[in-house]
Amino acid sequence: MSIQNSRLSSEDLEKNFSDLHPPFDHPEGALLEANRCINCFDAPCTKLCPTSIQIPLFIKQIASGNLKGSAHTIFSSNIMGGGCSKVCPVEKLCEGACVYNLLEETPIAIAKLQRYATEKAIDEQWKLFTRKPSNGKKVAIVGAGPAGLSCAHSLSLEGVDVTVFEKEAKGGGLMTYGVAAYKVTPEFCEAEVKYITSIGGIEIKYNQELGKTIHLDELRKKHDAVFLGIGVGIARGLQIPGEELQGVEDAISFIYNLRTSDYSKVGVGDNVAVIGMGMTAIDAATQSKRLGAKEVTLLYRRTEQEKPCTDVELELARLDGCNILWLSAPKEIIGENGKAKKLVCSKMKLGAPDASGRKSPVDTGETFELEVDMVIKAAGQIPFEDLVTKSAIENKEGKIKIDKSGKTNIPGVFSGGDAVNGGKEVVDAVQAGKDAAEGILEYLKKQTGK
Repeated sequence: MSIQNSRLSSEDLEKNFSDLHPPFDHPEGALLEANRCINCFDAPCTKLCPTSIQIPLFIKQIASGNLKGSAHTIFSSNIMGGGCSKVCPVEKLCEGACVYNLLEETPIAIAKLQRYATEKAIDEQWKLFTRKPSNGKKVAIVGAGPAGLSCAHSLSLEGVDVTVFEKEAKGGGLMTYGVAAYKVTPEFCEAEVKYITSIGGIEIKYNQELGKTIHLDELRKKHDAVFLGIGVGIARGLQIPGEELQGVEDAISFIYNLRTSDYSKVGVGDNVAVIGMGMTAIDAATQSKRLGAKEVTLLYRRTEQEKPCTDVELELARLDGCNILWLSAPKEIIGENGKAKKLVCSKMKLGAPDASGRKSPVDTGETFELEVDMVIKAAGQIPFEDLVTKSAIENKEGKIKIDKSGKTNIPGVFSGGDAVNGGKEVVDAVQAGKDAAEGILEYLKKQTGK
């Protein structure tokens, strides 16, 4: 057993990492699907969209041939509506709320229709918004992820000059670096960032990291307000013996390498164990299998009923041939010559509910072993507690505290997205950016009296 790259041919890799949800082959397909929508009054799909996209309206606009109007409707609520159409867990949001589910019929393909309209707009660079003249106000945004870009676009529309500071070499945040490669391509992410900034008044400065190349005090002095959209990114450790062995890595790094390298250059083991059952864990497991791993096993310390991923994501892992072990928790990684060789797991049972409301996993004292050469840690991410604490930002275990307008305890400093909630969906971050932009605009108005 060993970790190797180039396990599969370039043709197989291209096939394995091709678009998971292909677009409509022909416009007629989109029109037929759009005409299935019954345009519900007080539509449940819109209610379950965190950005409140007027879904029946944009679908009706597609059906009537008004594609530009449809794209405008989507982007007015969610400027990252293109990316969200590819990565949103629509089965628990808009499509899950579609009334057709109650009739035991296939729900409207909302995400596919949303992709149809937004991709056209991005590809052809439709100018759907007009920026107000610059009002002389300057806002710094830290992080070019969904929250930061959403905030930047909303502010720029109102004439605010925005400078975005991004620690990576490209914008997009989680969309660019943290999502399975078969869901959204780096090329699309780059095009989406370009489209968002094409409104004008937004400058992105790359390779600028808070606490290292830039500092909050400096940003405050040079700008009228600051928005922190730093997200989360520190992988939670397993806190078990053997975690330092070769072949043990975190899912964030594994997916990052896939997003920034040629697939053939990313190594994967024969027998891979993935610890966790969230979306990141699923992405790591399925991509390990698609890179050529022989056996991939997902381990989760609770039962299927408590899983954090969706049924659709879990089914994807099963279809890719991943093994699922419930009520199993890592106890120790045993190595040989410095490399991971065995994973010792504890058999668990469920006890009383914990703070999350889910039943707590309790160790039964029984163990079992798995032969492994690679262990991927996907047990969650933790906020940048040291960073925000050193910046004197009030927080709870690293999660930044804000009021309803997005303000932190520091005057003129706002935040939102994963940095505040600890990690939700891309669409939630987009809405957080919009909400913070409203708060910033109100703050700037009070400062100037205009």
